[in-house]
Amino acid sequence: MKAAKAATPVRRASIGARRNPASQAAILAAARAVLAEDGYAGFSIDAVSRRAGAGKPTIYRWWKNRADLLMEVYAAEKAGIRAVPSADLAQDLIDHTSALWSFWCGTPSGRTFRALLAEAQSDPEALAALREKFLPERLQDVRGLFTAAVARGDIPAAEVEARLSLYIGFNWFYVLTDQLDAGQASIPAAMRLIAARSGP
Repeated sequence: MKAAKAATPVRRASIGARRNPASQAAILAAARAVLAEDGYAGFSIDAVSRRAGAGKPTIYRWWKNRADLLMEVYAAEKAGIRAVPSADLAQDLIDHTSALWSFWCGTPSGRTFRALLAEAQSDPEALAALREKFLPERLQDVRGLFTAAVARGDIPAAEVEARLSLYIGFNWFYVLTDQLDAGQASIPAAMRLIAARSGP
C-alpha cells in the first residue's frame, strides 16, 4: 500500500493590488511561524511563500521586502500592548515601557526588533518604511500619553516632540546594545525624568 502524499499548501488566488483577506492572514500566519522556527537569520520570503501557499509576486505586491513584512508581523503581535492614560504620566510610561520590553524579550517578532533597526541602516526602503509608516504607527499610544499630560497641564505642548525623542532614544539604546535585561531597573528613573514638569 502506497504511503499517502504529504498535503501541499493550497494556492490562494490574488485579487490584484487590493489584499485578499484570506491570503493576507495566511501569509502573516506563515511569517510568524517561519520567524518562530527559523529566527530572523532564517526568515525569507521564499520560506513564507512555501508555507502560506502564496506566490512570491503576491507577497512582494503587498510588502516591498522582508523588513516590510516583518514590521507588519511585529505590529500585529504588539497590538495587544496598549498605553492607556491615567493621571500620572511617569507611571503610565513606566507601565507601558515595562510591557514593551517584556514583548521585545519574550516573543519572536519582539526579539527581531534590534535586527530590523540594524537592517534599516543599510536598506533605504526598510529605512523609509521604519521612518514613514512603522514608527508613527507604533508611537501613537505613547504620543497619546503625552497628549493627555498636556491636556492636564502637566507638560507644555511645545515639549511633546522632544520628550518623545528622549523616550525613543532611551528604549533604542537598550535594544541596540542588547541590554534589555540589565536595563530593566533603569526604567522608572528614566521615565520620571522624561515626564518631569518643566519650569521652577
